[in-house]
Amino acid sequence: MKLWWGALRAALGLALLPLLRPANAVEPISLGLAIAGAAASALTGIISYPRLYCYFRECCLQRHDQRAAAALQENLDRKLFGQHLVNKVVVKAVKGFLNNTNAKKPLALSLHGWTGTGKNFVSKIVAESLYKRGLQSKYVHQFVATLHFPHAHSINLYKDQLQSWIRGNVSICPRSLFIFDEMDKMHAGLIDSIKPFLDYYELLDGVSYRQAIFIFLSNAGAEKITEVALDFWRNGRTREEILLTDIQNALSVSVFNNKNSGFWHSTLIDKNLIDYFVPFLPLEYKHVKMCVRVEIESRGYAVDEDILTRIADEMTYFPKEERIYSDKGCKTVDAKLDYYYDF
Repeated sequence: MKLWWGALRAALGLALLPLLRPANAVEPISLGLAIAGAAASALTGIISYPRLYCYFRECCLQRHDQRAAAALQENLDRKLFGQHLVNKVVVKAVKGFLNNTNAKKPLALSLHGWTGTGKNFVSKIVAESLYKRGLQSKYVHQFVATLHFPHAHSINLYKDQLQSWIRGNVSICPRSLFIFDEMDKMHAGLIDSIKPFLDYYELLDGVSYRQAIFIFLSNAGAEKITEVALDFWRNGRTREEILLTDIQNALSVSVFNNKNSGFWHSTLIDKNLIDYFVPFLPLEYKHVKMCVRVEIESRGYAVDEDILTRIADEMTYFPKEERIYSDKGCKTVDAKLDYYYDF
């Protein structure tokens, strides 16, 4: 930091030096050349020090790995509710990957659970921990199956386009982040086109993909996750007692055999290229109330406990007998707040 600051100060000093001479001794052309030269020197100094350059412009690998991991942990601790497995697995996976200077393959995370349990939210937090602009960063690429790959008859075209997009962007930024949403609605076989990029290759056509991160979001497997959670509840055990080993294997098999999933018989699963299948547990009544409270506070309004309870009560819960889990998670909290609060 001291080096680039010294270079910048020296360049500015050169720019101001002519102004300290007597007025009649300053020649316009000489002054212009001096200022231009000083500006060029300052620009060279800025470009010579990437940390200074990246202060003004977004850069690949912008945040130091330790800072990114710390930001991820802090945001998940403060903003994610009822997902102890997600918090633990995602933080450890991303932190370990960022700190590994000799990764053998890209990081691939597959997030599974019902709507509103936090899958998109977590992918957003991961993006923001890596790049200041988050999902708006030019190094973060988000694909939505029903928007970007709508037609089954165009699957071969989509495969070519997807490969070209990933290849081109990783060539520009090795630490690119790719997010695939609605994997349960993606045409089977399409995602297998990216298999070479997730494999253990050092280089493919001169490009290394080992620093890239791939995140897949899907509702597939949510039934299996709920089944495990209900078993724990009915046996008098808390959800916090659930371990990743209680779900992960059954979850991967369920997703692999789901004909309505983009992962149906996928080589990404068959060849063990997905590093973690991350289960998002269905949210309970208490978690919905936490979501409502945080959303009210984020809008800068005082929390009305009566309204908070009414919103949570209006949510629908399942199974019908026990009414334990919100069937929409926290997804409709925003809309309900708009109705109750005169914003």
